[in-house]
Amino acid sequence: MNEQPSKPETSDTTHFGFRDVPVGDKQKLVGEVFSSVAGKYDLMNDLMSFGIHRVWKRYFVATAQVRRGDRVLDLAGGTGDIALLLRDRVGETGSIVLGDINGEMLRVGRDRMTDMGKVAGFEYVQMNAEKLPFPGASFDLVTIAFGLRNVTDKDAALREMQRVLKVGGQARVLEFSEVKADWFKPLYDFHSFKVMPALGRVFANDRDSYQYLAESIRKHPPQETLKAMMEAAGFARCGYRNLSAGICAIHTGYKV
Repeated sequence: MNEQPSKPETSDTTHFGFRDVPVGDKQKLVGEVFSSVAGKYDLMNDLMSFGIHRVWKRYFVATAQVRRGDRVLDLAGGTGDIALLLRDRVGETGSIVLGDINGEMLRVGRDRMTDMGKVAGFEYVQMNAEKLPFPGASFDLVTIAFGLRNVTDKDAALREMQRVLKVGGQARVLEFSEVKADWFKPLYDFHSFKVMPALGRVFANDRDSYQYLAESIRKHPPQETLKAMMEAAGFARCGYRNLSAGICAIHTGYKV
């Protein structure tokens, strides 16, 4: 399915799925989506991806540049999947800041960690990725998984990620991207625009939020565009690796 036609964005508008909305409204609209889906977020991810999202996330963390004792910022940390995987990598002497702009998602993540007995070494901060509340050179690694596409000003968020990294530090972005195999695109579109919203209606009683999430994937910059955006934000040695035929991709950049 192709993107729906829309008017070109101006400095006063941005996209919310396939709709053009005032820039000042997007944060509120995205917040409403994630407040709505927070309680069923993990279940829906498993249903929509047949559990493959867990493999993507494990690979994302396993290939990250991180050592014991490092301080890590996990943006759009949501229910804590990435932070939990990173905890073993940084060890008892390391620490992880789990940040999310949405208070409901952050609460779900904190409660989940507490229920698992994973308390030490975690901090939870409600924050906007476009204006991080940390001084420069604060972190050895900054990650954001399946969150960048929901940020209103992606360029600002990337600049902030670069700012708070230490020299030599790594930034990693795991995000849905552009499917590369032509034969697979119709199947992927059917799953995105028919199956995902239907699952949202049945299991989360919220079709519209999952319709938006499917649309937001198509509006996100493809691989080469996002690589160029990271370079423009000041990252060096930028690159990406496609996963599952480009359904998602891991982008990497370094601060030098």
